[in-house]
Amino acid sequence: MKELKDLVRPNIWALEPYSCARDEFKGMDAHVFLDANESPYNDPINRYPDPLQEQVKKKLAQIKQVRPSQIFLGNGSDEAIDLVYRIFCEPGKDNVVAIAPTYGMYKVCADINNVAYKSVLLDENYQLQAQKVLDATDANTKVIWLCSPNNPTGNELNKKEMQRILLEFPGIVVIDEAYSDFSGQQPFRHFMDRFPNMIVLNTFSKAWGCASIRLGMAFASEEIIGLFNKVKYPYNVNKLTQDKALQMMDDWMKVDQWVRQIKREREHMMPALSELPICKKIHPSEANFVLVEVTDANAVYKYLIQNGIVVRNRNKVQLCGNCLRITIGTQLENNELLSALRQFK
Repeated sequence: MKELKDLVRPNIWALEPYSCARDEFKGMDAHVFLDANESPYNDPINRYPDPLQEQVKKKLAQIKQVRPSQIFLGNGSDEAIDLVYRIFCEPGKDNVVAIAPTYGMYKVCADINNVAYKSVLLDENYQLQAQKVLDATDANTKVIWLCSPNNPTGNELNKKEMQRILLEFPGIVVIDEAYSDFSGQQPFRHFMDRFPNMIVLNTFSKAWGCASIRLGMAFASEEIIGLFNKVKYPYNVNKLTQDKALQMMDDWMKVDQWVRQIKREREHMMPALSELPICKKIHPSEANFVLVEVTDANAVYKYLIQNGIVVRNRNKVQLCGNCLRITIGTQLENNELLSALRQFK
């Protein structure tokens, strides 16, 4: 890995961050707050939230087996994705490399930040070839994006190939583990001390069943997390979100039960879908969804919509012709989907 200073945009490295009012008396007792022009009424939501979400990070660190100083919390994982570009990529000069197909926001954020985005196709089994990814990089490549389990394919990327990229690429490697709770592999966040150039993403939206609170996570070295905190907006995670996250983490065993149930339903759904006349192929999945190749994705998608069932049509995505991405729902929802598909003509 290059020196972190050499990877960060010079203006970001020199940036003097905004100082929140609450930062100035940290560690001191206070009970009268007349510093931030807040209303004295409507307690407790009249006060600005903790800008660094320290209570949430302390509890989350125990669950995720990392240090609180290795955690960034954002307004969904998309905030962390955007911050990677803003911290490391000089607009109009630097570029990033990603696999294809994969999560679409990596490219959207690249386009927003005027950063060139280069795609490397996975093989016919949706697998990663490290050499092809490394060959696509050049002197101005700052970031490589990897998603595992991958979206929309659902499969785990080859761990050895990922490790090779981490070891040989001198820039930042982002591994999006949004769906890792549904996988049997050990998360990469457990190896942060080994790979100082790695950023691992996760979210409360999937396994935790909290998509509406918009809370994303990034795990990285203390130095990289310090840069995230330097560039983020002062109060980027609101109090209602922080309170709900703390409440959910008090009941993490229920979340574990949800994950086990979704995995059981996934194992039931895959053979059931494969028996349908319209099904051509079920791709292996370690996520909370399955990618299904059908005879005519557009027709099946339209039919399901007419029957009040929404899936994701991935027909236009590279290597995903005639594929539908189907989220694993409750047993009742899954059975309704199967019943509808059995009547498709």
